[in-house]
Amino acid sequence: MVDAIHSASRGETVLAPRVAQRLVARMRRPVPVTLTARESEVLQAVADGLSNVEIGRRLFIGEATVKTHLLRIFAKLDVNDRTRAVVVALDAGLLRRSQDLPSGSGRARET
Repeated sequence: MVDAIHSASRGETVLAPRVAQRLVARMRRPVPVTLTARESEVLQAVADGLSNVEIGRRLFIGEATVKTHLLRIFAKLDVNDRTRAVVVALDAGLLRRSQDLPSGSGRARET
């Protein structure tokens, strides 16, 4: 107990062994990320190469709303940019590659 008090006075964190084990176990299995249906649509549009304005037109929402969705997506995926968001979402299985989408979905590619 005295050691714990001295550790706390030095600014250290003192955890009971059982609490420490539970904390480590929880950190090893992170909570899965889930996106709303709209967030998934926005992110799919980003993956299709659309700008914020184009995403807004496709989804019938304003550009500010697109930006809000992107900020929430970035926070959920712990990323700072659009490209990384798409990569992380693909790796996590939250987003399908364009070739996996039914025909007629996604942006037409110019040749």
